[in-house]
Amino acid sequence: MDAGRQVKAMSAQHHRRKTCRLCGGTELSLVLSLAPTPPANAFVPAAELGREQARFPLDVFFCETCAHVQLLDVVDPRVLFEHYVYVSGTSPVFVQHFEAYAAFVMERFSPKPGGLVLDIGSNDGTLLSFFAKAGMTVLGVDPAQEIAAAATARGIETITGFFGADMACEITASRGKAEIITANNVFAHIDDLAGVVDGVRGLLSPEGVFVFEVSYLVDVFEHTLFDTIYHEHLDYHSVKPLIRFFAARGMELVEAIRVGSHGGSLRGIAQLKGGPRPVGESVAQAVAEEERLGLDKAATFRRFAADIDALKAELGGLLRSLKAEGKRIAGFGAPAKATTLMYHFGIGPDLVDFIVDDSPLKQGLFTPGMHVPVLSSAAIAEKKPDYLVILAWNFAPAIIDKNKAFRDAGGKFIIPIPKVEVV
Repeated sequence: MDAGRQVKAMSAQHHRRKTCRLCGGTELSLVLSLAPTPPANAFVPAAELGREQARFPLDVFFCETCAHVQLLDVVDPRVLFEHYVYVSGTSPVFVQHFEAYAAFVMERFSPKPGGLVLDIGSNDGTLLSFFAKAGMTVLGVDPAQEIAAAATARGIETITGFFGADMACEITASRGKAEIITANNVFAHIDDLAGVVDGVRGLLSPEGVFVFEVSYLVDVFEHTLFDTIYHEHLDYHSVKPLIRFFAARGMELVEAIRVGSHGGSLRGIAQLKGGPRPVGESVAQAVAEEERLGLDKAATFRRFAADIDALKAELGGLLRSLKAEGKRIAGFGAPAKATTLMYHFGIGPDLVDFIVDDSPLKQGLFTPGMHVPVLSSAAIAEKKPDYLVILAWNFAPAIIDKNKAFRDAGGKFIIPIPKVEVV
């Protein structure tokens, strides 16, 4: 594609907003610039390797009004999500997480038996399946056409589309109010968060709860989890801005619980304003910790860039020295976060020969932009790499345990984040 046509194609798929996604403020400071990348899940088949993929900016901004950290560059969500390749059920760790998650919600809030549970961004219905086993009526909403259809075929009814106020009205009219609404690893993916929360408010029963999980800015900052920054993740949430945001939309945040998924996440629980639950101590405790770390100041995130540069020098130096010794290096896991890491650190097919991933939807494809082949885990025994870089670092213990044969044969693992380790 020539430069002029590519610019035109990019502009049709991408725009830069001028206001804070949470408070509408216009004082937005650039605090971190990562290397521009293609969409993090834009894997390509062999037939399209000659086609250049559009790259979009990964610039992180800080709102001087409410302290929310966010991307302002918005890639068309249809480009990102309608043909999605991430499936929750392929990860045993996440299946266990969602089983415990559903049990927590059921025990904590005792919803009416048979009441409606709606999951926004329900993916393959893994979470909803556990609510269904507990006797609840379940409904998913997801824009990924193939995944939504497969979930419905498995018995988890899923509406294909993007959740918002209009869809909430339709669901309320046909099914009544929801006892529980969940949004897991999706509340950071939505440009019109106000529209989504307005929909939640309209659909939620007076005693109902909205439960969401997002990567937590405290963990991103403390553990240098910069690779969780990619175009699907428009927001890097902290509690202080969320309190103000929910209050402005007729809701209140009543709990802010830290959980271990994705290297460190926030489980937020909100109800309608004036609902039956008091605001828990976890909310004030979270705000105090965020202020202690300086997450309400732009300068804090400018210093964060230096930590990322140090990781880049260490990991890049290690991989180049191993290559110089003639070692074969492969990657394990092709999560979305790997696209950011590989681009910003300059890790391409010259350093990593191939990547293995357990998802059949990714196998046989090539990574976004860098075009490293993605193979099944059988390739480890066939191609016998000396080192495996664990790109899905949040699952490192499980991956190492599962690949005991590789380790027993002398293979070594490299964990790139939160610090470079050779195991």
